[in-house]
Amino acid sequence: MYLSIIARHITVDMYKCKTACFDDMYALQATIKTLLQESNIEILSFASQMMPDDHIAIALLFEEGHITVHAFPDLQYVSADAFLCEEDAAPEQVFSSIKKLFKPEKTKTTILKRGDFGTNTDMKPKTKTKVAPLRRIHNTGSKVVKMLTKSKNDTKNK
Repeated sequence: MYLSIIARHITVDMYKCKTACFDDMYALQATIKTLLQESNIEILSFASQMMPDDHIAIALLFEEGHITVHAFPDLQYVSADAFLCEEDAAPEQVFSSIKKLFKPEKTKTTILKRGDFGTNTDMKPKTKTKVAPLRRIHNTGSKVVKMLTKSKNDTKNK
Protein backbone atom coordinates (compact mmCIF):
# COMPACT_ATOMS: atom_id res chain seq x y z
CA MET A 1 0.00 0.00 0.00
CA TYR A 2 1.40 3.42 -0.98
CA LEU A 3 0.88 6.23 1.51
CA SER A 4 0.95 9.78 0.32
CA ILE A 5 1.43 11.05 3.89
CA ILE A 6 1.70 9.37 7.27
CA ALA A 7 0.51 12.12 9.60
CA ARG A 8 -1.12 15.52 9.87
CA HIS A 9 0.17 18.24 12.15
CA ILE A 10 -1.72 21.38 13.06
CA THR A 11 -0.40 24.39 14.93
CA VAL A 12 -2.75 27.00 16.34
CA ASP A 13 -1.93 30.41 17.78
CA MET A 14 -4.79 31.95 19.73
CA TYR A 15 -4.64 35.64 20.59
CA LYS A 16 -6.59 37.65 23.19
CA CYS A 17 -8.06 34.59 24.88
CA LYS A 18 -10.54 34.96 27.73
CA THR A 19 -8.61 35.36 30.99
CA ALA A 20 -10.91 33.06 32.96
CA CYS A 21 -9.34 30.11 31.10
CA PHE A 22 -6.01 30.66 32.84
CA ASP A 23 -7.19 30.76 36.47
CA ASP A 24 -6.35 27.17 37.41
CA MET A 25 -3.77 24.99 35.65
CA TYR A 26 -5.32 21.74 36.90
CA ALA A 27 -8.83 22.75 35.89
CA LEU A 28 -7.52 23.73 32.45
CA GLN A 29 -5.78 20.36 32.09
CA ALA A 30 -8.94 18.50 33.19
CA THR A 31 -11.09 20.47 30.73
CA ILE A 32 -8.76 19.78 27.80
CA LYS A 33 -8.60 16.11 28.79
CA THR A 34 -12.44 15.95 28.86
CA LEU A 35 -12.70 17.67 25.46
CA LEU A 36 -10.38 15.09 23.93
CA GLN A 37 -12.24 12.19 25.50
CA GLU A 38 -15.47 13.61 24.06
CA SER A 39 -13.74 13.45 20.65
CA ASN A 40 -13.22 9.70 21.24
CA ILE A 41 -9.48 10.08 21.81
CA GLU A 42 -8.10 7.68 24.40
CA ILE A 43 -5.39 9.47 26.37
CA LEU A 44 -2.39 7.33 27.34
CA SER A 45 -0.65 9.93 29.50
CA PHE A 46 -0.81 13.60 30.31
CA ALA A 47 1.20 16.14 32.22
CA SER A 48 1.01 19.80 33.07
CA GLN A 49 3.58 22.16 34.47
CA MET A 50 3.76 25.79 35.50
CA MET A 51 6.89 26.99 33.76
CA PRO A 52 9.38 29.51 35.25
CA ASP A 53 8.11 32.31 33.00
CA ASP A 54 4.58 31.74 34.38
CA HIS A 55 3.18 29.98 31.36
CA ILE A 56 1.27 26.73 31.60
CA ALA A 57 2.48 23.76 29.57
CA ILE A 58 0.17 20.80 29.01
CA ALA A 59 1.07 17.65 27.06
CA LEU A 60 -1.27 14.80 26.23
CA LEU A 61 -0.09 11.62 24.57
CA PHE A 62 -2.41 9.21 22.84
CA GLU A 63 -1.97 6.26 20.51
CA GLU A 64 -2.57 8.31 17.36
CA GLY A 65 -0.23 11.18 18.33
CA HIS A 66 -0.04 14.03 20.80
CA ILE A 67 -1.36 17.46 21.70
CA THR A 68 0.58 20.19 23.46
CA VAL A 69 -0.81 23.44 24.80
CA HIS A 70 1.21 26.39 26.07
CA ALA A 71 -0.91 29.06 27.74
CA PHE A 72 0.56 32.48 28.55
CA PRO A 73 -1.88 34.21 30.95
CA ASP A 74 -0.10 37.60 30.95
CA LEU A 75 -0.30 37.78 27.16
CA GLN A 76 -3.74 36.18 26.87
CA TYR A 77 -2.08 33.92 24.30
CA VAL A 78 -2.25 30.17 23.71
CA SER A 79 0.02 28.19 21.42
CA ALA A 80 -1.04 24.63 20.70
CA ASP A 81 -0.31 21.81 18.33
CA ALA A 82 -1.71 18.40 17.50
CA PHE A 83 0.15 15.66 15.69
CA LEU A 84 -2.09 12.85 14.46
CA CYS A 85 -0.43 9.78 12.95
CA GLU A 86 -3.20 8.91 10.53
CA GLU A 87 -3.36 9.63 6.84
CA ASP A 88 -6.98 10.77 7.00
CA ALA A 89 -6.76 12.53 10.37
CA ALA A 90 -8.63 15.78 10.88
CA PRO A 91 -6.75 17.66 13.61
CA GLU A 92 -8.74 20.84 12.92
CA GLN A 93 -11.83 19.07 14.30
CA VAL A 94 -9.98 18.32 17.55
CA PHE A 95 -9.08 21.99 17.89
CA SER A 96 -12.55 23.34 17.26
CA SER A 97 -13.57 22.50 20.84
CA ILE A 98 -10.27 23.77 22.25
CA LYS A 99 -10.80 27.09 20.43
CA LYS A 100 -14.27 27.29 21.98
CA LEU A 101 -12.69 26.85 25.41
CA PHE A 102 -10.24 29.76 25.03
CA LYS A 103 -12.56 31.98 22.97
CA PRO A 104 -9.75 33.84 21.17
CA GLU A 105 -10.42 37.05 19.28
CA LYS A 106 -7.94 36.00 16.59
CA THR A 107 -6.39 32.69 15.54
CA LYS A 108 -3.65 31.60 13.18
CA THR A 109 -3.78 27.98 12.05
CA THR A 110 -1.17 26.06 10.06
CA ILE A 111 -1.74 22.51 8.82
CA LEU A 112 1.27 20.44 7.82
CA LYS A 113 1.40 17.12 6.00
CA ARG A 114 4.13 15.13 7.74
CA GLY A 115 5.98 12.31 6.04
CA ASP A 116 4.96 13.45 2.57
CA PHE A 117 6.34 10.76 0.28
CA GLY A 118 5.68 12.71 -2.90
CA THR A 119 7.56 12.34 -6.14
CA ASN A 120 11.32 11.88 -6.17
CA THR A 121 11.78 15.39 -7.54
CA ASP A 122 10.19 16.70 -4.32
CA MET A 123 12.82 14.85 -2.30
CA LYS A 124 15.92 16.31 -3.95
CA PRO A 125 18.00 18.27 -1.48
CA LYS A 126 18.35 21.94 -2.20
CA THR A 127 21.95 22.96 -2.76
CA LYS A 128 23.51 26.37 -2.97
CA THR A 129 26.40 27.11 -5.26
CA LYS A 130 28.52 30.14 -4.61
CA VAL A 131 30.33 31.58 -7.60
CA ALA A 132 33.23 33.94 -7.00
CA PRO A 133 33.92 36.71 -9.54
CA LEU A 134 36.64 35.79 -12.04
CA ARG A 135 38.79 38.80 -11.03
CA ARG A 136 38.79 37.63 -7.41
CA ILE A 137 39.94 34.17 -8.44
CA HIS A 138 42.68 35.66 -10.66
CA ASN A 139 43.90 37.97 -7.87
CA THR A 140 44.01 35.10 -5.37
CA GLY A 141 45.93 32.95 -7.87
CA SER A 142 48.45 35.76 -8.48
CA LYS A 143 49.01 36.17 -4.73
CA VAL A 144 49.64 32.44 -4.30
CA VAL A 145 52.15 32.40 -7.21
CA LYS A 146 54.01 35.44 -5.78
CA MET A 147 54.09 33.88 -2.34
CA LEU A 148 55.45 30.58 -3.67
CA THR A 149 58.07 32.37 -5.82
CA LYS A 150 59.18 34.51 -2.88
CA SER A 151 59.53 31.52 -0.56
CA LYS A 152 61.51 29.64 -3.25
CA ASN A 153 63.89 32.62 -3.70
CA ASP A 154 64.31 32.95 0.06
CA THR A 155 65.37 29.30 0.41
CA LYS A 156 67.88 29.66 -2.50
CA ASN A 157 69.53 32.72 -0.90
CA LYS A 158 70.13 30.96 2.40
